[in-house]
Amino acid sequence: MFFVLYVLHDDEKLKAVLDAWQGSGVSGVTILPSTGIGRIRDHFALREDVPLIPSLKSLLEEHEDLLNRTLFTVVEDEAMVDRVVAATEKVVGRLDSPNTGILVVLPVIRAYGLRREKS
Repeated sequence: MFFVLYVLHDDEKLKAVLDAWQGSGVSGVTILPSTGIGRIRDHFALREDVPLIPSLKSLLEEHEDLLNRTLFTVVEDEAMVDRVVAATEKVVGRLDSPNTGILVVLPVIRAYGLRREKS
């Protein structure tokens, strides 16, 4: 099994990515709002009205444009990983291009509570 984590930079492509993942055989995806330090630094680099240590919650509530969407799922095998990567790139473009996001695949030693969708 493999854990697939994808940070999608363009949230307008979220539905298309989810549809592509489902079409490639993914049965469940968890989606979280997220941001990175690069986006925060770029956005606030020249602003003086930001506290020295702002809370992430206040930043995200006031600046939704800073949000990415982080998607993750567990898939059965490397063939499924390859299908998910191909499906993702079909929607967002090559993942080695700028602003397409970051996709990481990790081996899963054990997983509990996963439900397989019945065909």
